[in-house]
Amino acid sequence: MKNFYNKLSESVYEIASVVMTSIVTITIVFTFVFRLVGVDGSSMLPTLVHKDWLITSTSTSEYKYKDIVIVVQPGDLNEPLVKRVIATGGQWVDVDYENGVLSVGDTKDTLQPLTENYIAEPASVRPAADRNDYPIQVPEGCLFVMGDNRNNSTDSRSYLVGFIDERYVLGKALCRIYSSDTGFDMSRFKIYE
Repeated sequence: MKNFYNKLSESVYEIASVVMTSIVTITIVFTFVFRLVGVDGSSMLPTLVHKDWLITSTSTSEYKYKDIVIVVQPGDLNEPLVKRVIATGGQWVDVDYENGVLSVGDTKDTLQPLTENYIAEPASVRPAADRNDYPIQVPEGCLFVMGDNRNNSTDSRSYLVGFIDERYVLGKALCRIYSSDTGFDMSRFKIYE
């Protein structure tokens, strides 16, 4: 009987050891490498919908046009934002609301209209919180971000958000793991073209 209890306690110890090692490993991975982030609101329609869940990489430190980033910059909103990178430090941005054209360039003289097949509709309504005098230059170390639902997004155009300091970017979205529209549908996994 003593032998049975010794084997049982060894088995319980082994199982507990495996479970604890798994929990520690998962915690480390999801703290330092990847994070799960939920989408709140409609500012990224049609690409992302309310209550989508994304896997984000926290190890990315270089951002480029079209990246979807999660921002935790302190400010008037004080909530995480999911937005698309439009321009990076040193670039110029022009938002022409009258014609619905968004242009970006390395200099003020090289602004080029963007081809954006991922947006709900062009920015045609200037938000009341947009007090920018376009074209504007993005400061070094900052990003200019916008939601894909241009006429219903609080983003870098708004004085409430402004330019995003790259130090406050939590990470880059890699993929969608769950959509409130379709559940765990692998065809909705991809968020980039």
